[in-house]
Amino acid sequence: MHYIGFIRRDGPGIPIHHTEGVERMTYLDVVFSYGAIPGENELRAIDTMREVYGIRRVQFNAKERTVRVEFDASRLKQDAVARLLRNAGVDVREPVALA
Repeated sequence: MHYIGFIRRDGPGIPIHHTEGVERMTYLDVVFSYGAIPGENELRAIDTMREVYGIRRVQFNAKERTVRVEFDASRLKQDAVARLLRNAGVDVREPVALA
């Protein structure tokens, strides 16, 4: 994810901090189990998920057959994350409860 900073000036030469007025993001993790092991095409499609604003990280655990996605909860919901994975071709099953 890229952040482009900016400085707004109110009045003559008075800089305001670049984060003023910018909402903070609330990142959450969701873990889904999956059926079929994702192939090369699915992994390429998942790589493009990083272009979706709000997806921060996608991590597979082949041993447990799970995929963990870190996302901005102020922009996306768990169902939307599952839909993005399915659109990428991942055989997403049920969410896994995080301990």
